[in-house]
Amino acid sequence: MQRSFLGYLVVTLKGIAMGAADIVPGVSGGTIAFISGIYEELITSINNINLSLLKTLQKEGIAAAWKQANGNFLVALLAGIAISVISLSKGISWLLENQPILLWSFFFGLVLASIYFVAKQITKWSVVIVLALLAFAAIAYYITSLPPLSNTDSTLFLFFAGSLAICAMILPGISGAFILVLLGAYKTILDAVDNRDFKIIAVVGLGAIFGLLTFSRLLKWLFNHQRNLILAILTGFILGSLNKIWPWKQVLETTIIHNKEVILKEQNILPMAYEGNPQLLWAIVLMCIGFFTIILLEKLANTPNKE
Repeated sequence: MQRSFLGYLVVTLKGIAMGAADIVPGVSGGTIAFISGIYEELITSINNINLSLLKTLQKEGIAAAWKQANGNFLVALLAGIAISVISLSKGISWLLENQPILLWSFFFGLVLASIYFVAKQITKWSVVIVLALLAFAAIAYYITSLPPLSNTDSTLFLFFAGSLAICAMILPGISGAFILVLLGAYKTILDAVDNRDFKIIAVVGLGAIFGLLTFSRLLKWLFNHQRNLILAILTGFILGSLNKIWPWKQVLETTIIHNKEVILKEQNILPMAYEGNPQLLWAIVLMCIGFFTIILLEKLANTPNKE
């Protein structure tokens, strides 16, 4: 799809939103891509990076290969994601430590609206569709309740972590950042970005490329052949992920990893049972802002393209 400069700028802004979501453990950049109307184009573009692209490059030249890969779209999107990750990582880390209730409240509203948005794309409901939705909601709920592993700096492990996390990042409902938390690699990678440790960034990046090129093919096939089923699975994933991003939690068990306290086990509680200030009014306001942000993004995504 060819766009104007303004069109690609909009894609970059969507990439910035995806990057911001991916930094937060519990929110998926894939959800942002879906509700902003670029998800299937992203999956298709990734799938176009294959052996046939090399043949096109050899026979028809760089311009034809670039067009086949939808290169302008990918560069604009990746630029947005990179800008977001580099510029917002410290700010998001600060909010997670100092204003977790308010941050989680915003994303809870955002994800809650996403459930309705993705579910309404299902054109034909059946028993199988409903069971798939419920089953994958249960799987996502279980994943979000797992305790994190010990942190590791192993090169092979970080490559594996990057591969697995990127699969989650392009799957609406499952957070790539949260997968990194479960694997114990989240802090290592976030610190690497903050400290410009290009060795770790490169290892994780190569793992991400490997995971992206393999997993996207499965998603593309499902969208082409089992669209309602994959939409039900995605809805279930998003529904189950609400467990992770409920703003009010009670810590049950912690441990010390690299001289920093890490939560191993926690449970969701009602705001009235929260020890300390539940910030209920501001939490509700931010939930509403998150919810209506999705409504706005949906309307923008459905606006006729005049490019």
